[in-house]
Amino acid sequence: MRVFLTAKDGSDRLTEQSQLLCTEDPGVGSRVWIYPSRSFQTIEGFGGAFTEAAAVTWQRLSPVRQTEVLTDYFDCEQRHGYTLCRVHMNSCDFSLGNYAHVEAPGDVDLAGFNIERDRQALLPFITAAQRVARQPIKLLVSPWSPPAWMKSNGQMNHGGFLLPEFRAAWAKCFVRFIQAYAAEGVPIWAVSVQNEPAATQRWDSCIYSAEEERDFVRDHLGPALAADGLGHIKIVIWDHNRDHLVERASTVYSDPDAAKYVWGAGFHWYGEPHFEQVQLTHDAWPDKQLLFTEGCQEGGPHTGEWALGERYAHNIINDLNRWTVGWIDWNLVLDETGGPNHVGNLCSAPILIDTAHDALMHQSSFFYLGHFSRFIKPGAQRVLCAASRQDLECTAFVNPDDSLAVVALNRTDAAIGFTLQLGAEWAATELPPHSIATYLTT
Repeated sequence: MRVFLTAKDGSDRLTEQSQLLCTEDPGVGSRVWIYPSRSFQTIEGFGGAFTEAAAVTWQRLSPVRQTEVLTDYFDCEQRHGYTLCRVHMNSCDFSLGNYAHVEAPGDVDLAGFNIERDRQALLPFITAAQRVARQPIKLLVSPWSPPAWMKSNGQMNHGGFLLPEFRAAWAKCFVRFIQAYAAEGVPIWAVSVQNEPAATQRWDSCIYSAEEERDFVRDHLGPALAADGLGHIKIVIWDHNRDHLVERASTVYSDPDAAKYVWGAGFHWYGEPHFEQVQLTHDAWPDKQLLFTEGCQEGGPHTGEWALGERYAHNIINDLNRWTVGWIDWNLVLDETGGPNHVGNLCSAPILIDTAHDALMHQSSFFYLGHFSRFIKPGAQRVLCAASRQDLECTAFVNPDDSLAVVALNRTDAAIGFTLQLGAEWAATELPPHSIATYLTT
């Protein structure tokens, strides 16, 4: 069994260790038990977000460093192998300013619709990633706000709501965006209705009640996609924190005419964890999918902080163990300040860029993410995995090539010794304090 380790103390960062050898059952002590014959959800993939901020920061790098970023994230042989990513339609807070793809007030026919802004940085970043990936990148599109002229407050920031008379035109914007990206060689996999529809933010934002989101999907977005031959595009509702996931899903899924268009629900990690909401949503609607669509460490870059990685791994393990089929990080890269962000809402990213010295600064979150994305491949199925110790967090997947990947996390200040049990085979191992390991059988 191959072992890959990242630990706070020392230099191990996704470093391969000596192989584990099978031993006799010790009969005592902590253990992680894996039963591959009992399987659960199938994984779509892992990835991060292409934002304008990430794209312009990437463009500031030398060609050599640009290639390093792309390789680190998208090389499927030796690196993270990202295959599931997100992009914003119109501007978001991690843009250089507010913009919309149809700016002229009253242009309900979308005569002026264009993606010229995206061609400056976003699309070059995405297409460069596609070339390195050598496998399809599934792209989720999320709007932060409709154009200002479609909204009750007449601006893209500070919430407001989509005016009823512009719902049809806004649904058509989704269609035009998907078509425009396809023409650039960038196929879209899914759309969410609205990023964080319950939050009035000082940046790009728009409020939808659960009923408004339901009705927009049922009466406008779903039919518009279907009418233009885009019924295969998946629709994701909610796209906000876990705390109200069940409530939002209940309103939308209880209407069969809306639910028929909806693939699943997306969620973020801000606020209280509420992992139980993820499990309850699956239990109530097992035919609908669950997708983690955004998470980051807020409040600045947090350069060098180890807790970032542990936050990521703790959330990923708990989400995966509750039927989540994919996990999308926020900005792929940011500069050393945690930006740029047009309202100063700075945060961390797994790779921060020292723009003055053309240097990549890989954060703990980068390595912790890699323990999942490098070894749990698209199409992998989660299998039954349980630990006998509360602070030994774990999950396990069987990949399409029948290899088994087990991820174990130790967030405590002490080493944890345990035995991996797979059928009638046992292997003794130890996780150092504040570490994560992936165990791989072929």
